[in-house]
Amino acid sequence: MNRIQQAQAHFSDGFLCSQSILLTFAPHFGLEPGTASKLGAPFGGGIARRGETCGAVNGAFMILGLKYGHLSPDDLDSKEEAYRKVEEFIEKFNELHGSIRCSELLDCDISSPQGLQSAHEQQLFTTRCPKFVGDTAGILDEIMGDDQGSIQT
Repeated sequence: MNRIQQAQAHFSDGFLCSQSILLTFAPHFGLEPGTASKLGAPFGGGIARRGETCGAVNGAFMILGLKYGHLSPDDLDSKEEAYRKVEEFIEKFNELHGSIRCSELLDCDISSPQGLQSAHEQQLFTTRCPKFVGDTAGILDEIMGDDQGSIQT
């Protein structure tokens, strides 16, 4: 099973979009599945169902931070590399979907009870979100290439 399929399988098992990305990629960085799942828990539905940045996208940002983030305040090269990788991710995701905002991707305001109910009635979480999760995993694979694991030191 490739990482796209693995991320989508986590999502279909009931994990949030953010958790699905973290559960797929974090083990390559030595992060335990339980820790990855807990770390991603607040980001579903565009950060606690607020419709902000898509949870899968937030998961990708965290993975890119694990790979390229800086460890010391004066490591400006790593900081800039992480920013470049996030910008690259955003550009690629936007090319596919036109936005990184959950409410725009779903065309529904899930931050309100009525909007959330409408999203469930339209089955948006089962018809649209698996694609966002899969595309996120694919973009991460593309950006990180064969160099998936190991936190930079």
